[in-house]
Amino acid sequence: MRILLTSDLHYKLRQYDWLFQSAAQFDAVVVAGDHIDVVSAVPGEVQVAALSTTLVRLSTLVPVLACSGNHDLNARNAAGEKTADWLDALRGPRLAVDGDSVCIAGTLFTVCPWWDGPHAQAEVQRQIEAAALRRGKAEAGRWVWVYHAPPEGGLSWTGRRHYGDPLLPALIARHRPSAVLCGHIHEAPFKAGGAWAERIGATWLFNAGRQIGDVPARIEIDLAAGTATWVSLAGVETLVLEDLQ
Repeated sequence: MRILLTSDLHYKLRQYDWLFQSAAQFDAVVVAGDHIDVVSAVPGEVQVAALSTTLVRLSTLVPVLACSGNHDLNARNAAGEKTADWLDALRGPRLAVDGDSVCIAGTLFTVCPWWDGPHAQAEVQRQIEAAALRRGKAEAGRWVWVYHAPPEGGLSWTGRRHYGDPLLPALIARHRPSAVLCGHIHEAPFKAGGAWAERIGATWLFNAGRQIGDVPARIEIDLAAGTATWVSLAGVETLVLEDLQ
């Protein structure tokens, strides 16, 4: 199975156009949050309309997994915490969004929302617990999470400080997923002390970063070959995924 991971496209529609051109090469495309750009001159509701159409169209070409990031929050849940409810309306057989766990080609994918407070954080934990039961029933061999913010480490390093997710390390330690596909920290792969891939125990974690231009920074993961390749303006790097479970 071949997975394309990108994130933090921030309403760069030409980078989404590139995804359309490249989708056929992959078995799944992951966009790990921050579809919207909150500092854009384009109104948020216009961005939502355009991106909704784009993600649905992309899913006609390849299964798509799209989680929310901190830029995507357009509403509030019952607890008053920010949420990205526009993604819920896009859910379909080939488009998995926040809260979904789907099996594609023998791999279980769990798509987690950005959590803005304790209510949403508890929902993420319940979602992971439910997906763990599915994995325990051997519905799928590998388990991959789509989770916008990486934990503290190379993937969360901006070059000045870390912006790691405080919940993720405990979830990984408890459930031991095969991989976690992240984003959020644009600079991490490009900075000394940063990284595009790292491990916590047996779990692999990835963050492609963000770059200028019409082509997104991306990671191409080949589960059958056990490799991951980071492709960006900085060049091409390939890593052998030892002991990928």
